[in-house]
Amino acid sequence: MKTVLYPLKFELILKERIWGGEKLYSELNKPLNGRKNIGESWELSGVEDDVSVVSNGFLQGNTLNELIEVYMGDLVGERVYKQYGNEFPLLIKFIDARDDLSIQVHPGDELAAKRHNSYGKTEMWYVLQAENGASLISGFARKVTPSEYEAAVEDNTIETLLAKHPVSAGDAFFIPAGRIHAIGAGILLAEIQQTSDLTYRIYDFDRRDDKGNARELHTGLALEAIDFSVYDNYKTDYKLKANTLSKLITSPFFSSAILELDKVVERDYYSLDSFVILICTEGAASIEFGEDNGRETIAKGDTVLIPAELQQLRFIPEPSAKIIEVHIP
Repeated sequence: MKTVLYPLKFELILKERIWGGEKLYSELNKPLNGRKNIGESWELSGVEDDVSVVSNGFLQGNTLNELIEVYMGDLVGERVYKQYGNEFPLLIKFIDARDDLSIQVHPGDELAAKRHNSYGKTEMWYVLQAENGASLISGFARKVTPSEYEAAVEDNTIETLLAKHPVSAGDAFFIPAGRIHAIGAGILLAEIQQTSDLTYRIYDFDRRDDKGNARELHTGLALEAIDFSVYDNYKTDYKLKANTLSKLITSPFFSSAILELDKVVERDYYSLDSFVILICTEGAASIEFGEDNGRETIAKGDTVLIPAELQQLRFIPEPSAKIIEVHIP
């Protein structure tokens, strides 16, 4: 059967943040149009009131939700459609942290459903660029009791209990729901997460907005969500091999891998029964698809949704590229 769909690109959804900067423009060529403090570019979203709109091809102007309603399993995969229906299960962002983000935690599916009638928020980070000395927080540095945690929040010493990790480009971190975390100043990263906008803010460095107001904290809500487990290593270790898919993270919510290209590579998605998201972190490539050898381009900063019915692609680097692949396992 001849395929109808094609690699889909989407209009940007830019988010102003108190900690945002200008790297989405300087590093990823996002058109900020003079706007300041843009901290997030939502690349692919099914979040209510922030649903992505197609920017290329004959489906231009249609929303992601409209496409799922029409194309169903052809777009997202029969298995994925059976599980999620018309809801798109992932949210893809680029985040530019000019300043430290708040220390926060996200609830898991069970707690999010009970409190907010929502999915929880498990995510991963892939660092695109980091200034000298930049670091992020992920997890506890030692075993901490809930009462110790509450006391540290009360006296603003919570940072002393948390694991801080120096970072550089190419580092990856898995942030399951329940893990305390914070992106540090000077970091630009790609974030892959469940479709949820639930965040419990624990500590915000006594920061004030432009009107002098402190941002709302959710310390009470956060306590029940926190996983107090301690791990030897919070960073994801992986081996990168050119022109071969290098696995990053596999979770119940998404799987991710990196494809580093310096020659033509064909990718076969027959066995996935899922859409594939491509996030270009370096360089550029052409993507050939379909029986008619259609072609789309992907370059640094681009995110492309590959419909499930496109089961084979050919990547032609120009002259090299690094691409994160994401799908529902």
